[in-house]
Amino acid sequence: MKRKRSLVIGGTRGIGRAVVRALVKDGHTVTVIGRHAATAKDRGLRGVRYCRADLLGTGVAKVLQEIGSIDNLVFCQRFRGDGDPWMGEFQTSLTATKEVIERCRGVKSIVVIGSVATRWIASEQPVSYHAMKAALLQMVRYFAVTLGPKGCRVNCVSPCTVLKEESAEFYRKNKSVTTLLKQITPLRRMGTSEDVANVVAWLCSDRAAFVTGQEIIVDGGVSLQWPEALARKSKGLEGNR
Repeated sequence: MKRKRSLVIGGTRGIGRAVVRALVKDGHTVTVIGRHAATAKDRGLRGVRYCRADLLGTGVAKVLQEIGSIDNLVFCQRFRGDGDPWMGEFQTSLTATKEVIERCRGVKSIVVIGSVATRWIASEQPVSYHAMKAALLQMVRYFAVTLGPKGCRVNCVSPCTVLKEESAEFYRKNKSVTTLLKQITPLRRMGTSEDVANVVAWLCSDRAAFVTGQEIIVDGGVSLQWPEALARKSKGLEGNR
């Protein structure tokens, strides 16, 4: 069987890194474009090619031309620069995503990593993050409609707080935060990068052949609950009136 060819934008850190591993596990050959160099451990993954390039520069167009047709395209990037966060998020999240989609050929599935900040407010994130994630979700819907007749599916995966390799030390040092997150989540644990990556891998598979234009929220059910119920639960007051 021919191996699927996938391109992951922003695949050297966090969720993107887990996505690369999940796709490799499913038998894909993967090209990764990222600002950061891959770790020594990741460079040992078979079937993975890492390309270091700035999404807003000319390097990405060159890489896309070299790899030619691909089956799957996954966007995991976000702005982490020192400049204006509004323009940075706009260019990195929206402009770059649009341009890469329009340049790629033969894509059967596109997956965009979104955020629950498309609906709710994450006070630790700037307004630019909220606005661009919401705009990305509408872009997903637009391309799902316009690219559908060409046989391309487009979906969004929106995680809540997830445990990443980069954040593991913080949660080890702040166990009270970890305990509270587990307590208010119906599944009674924190989500991980792998939880999100597994949903992405499913959307890139033939098992999701009739799924397009959707936002799949990966949060262990925490967003299903009434704020008062969460407040009572966090204080051990469940059932009290």
